[in-house]
Amino acid sequence: MNADVPWDEFNPVDYISHNYRSVLPADAKIIAIVRDHFSDHFRRFPGRRIRGIDVGAGANLYPALAMLPWCDEITLLDRSSRNVEYLLGQSDGYDANWDAFWRELCQNDGYAAYPHDPRERFKQVVRVEEGDLFHLAGQEGRWTLGTMFFVAESITASKTEFEQAIKCFFHYLEPGAPFAAAFMEKSEGYEVGGLDFPACKVRRRQIRRTLRGHAKGLRTFSVGKHDKVRDGYKSMIVARGYRRT
Repeated sequence: MNADVPWDEFNPVDYISHNYRSVLPADAKIIAIVRDHFSDHFRRFPGRRIRGIDVGAGANLYPALAMLPWCDEITLLDRSSRNVEYLLGQSDGYDANWDAFWRELCQNDGYAAYPHDPRERFKQVVRVEEGDLFHLAGQEGRWTLGTMFFVAESITASKTEFEQAIKCFFHYLEPGAPFAAAFMEKSEGYEVGGLDFPACKVRRRQIRRTLRGHAKGLRTFSVGKHDKVRDGYKSMIVARGYRRT
C-alpha cells in the first residue's frame, strides 16, 4: 500500500542522475505530445487566469515547464520531504540540466514566443506544497490545468489505489481543464538510491478505461518501447485530454 512506502527516503539526486541529466528520446516524444496539446488549447483561450498543478512532481521539472507559459501560478505537490526539499531549491533557480528540456518545448511556437525568461518566471509563479494526493480536503476544482507524470502506477502495487489516484487527480481539476498524464506500462517496480519502490502493473487498455470515466477528448500514445530508460516495464503511456464536465 502507498502508506507503507518510505517516501521520505526517496533520493531525488539519484533519480535525476538516471533519468533527467539530459533529454532522453522518450522524454522528447512525451514533451512534444504535451506541449502541442497545451499550446493548441491556450492559443484558443488567451488571457484567462490559469492555476496549474503537477501532482507528485518529485524530481521532474519538465511538466511544470510545459505549463509555465500558460500559468499565473503553479503548484508542485509531493509527499516526500526529500523531494519537497529538492523542489524548493529549484524554485529559487532551477539547475542547468533543465534548460535542455525548455529548448525541447520551444520547438513549438507557443513556447518559442514566450516573452519571459523561464527561470525568472519559474521563481515567480511556482509554489511547492508538501501533501498527499489522496488527502487534499476541500480542493475540488481548484486548478485549471494539471499534469501527473509517472505517479498513479508508481506509488502503489494496488490497482484500487491506482484508480483512486487518478480519481483524485481529476477531482482537483475544474471541469473542462486540460491535462496530461504519463504512466509506465506493465511496470514491475523500480529502484532509487538502493531502495525498491512499488508499481501497479497496468496495461494501456486499463489506463484508458480508468481515464475514460473522468476525461473527454482522451488520446493516449505509447512511447519509449524501443528506447527504454530502465528494465522492468513495457512502454510509457502518455494521455492527454480534458476533465469531463
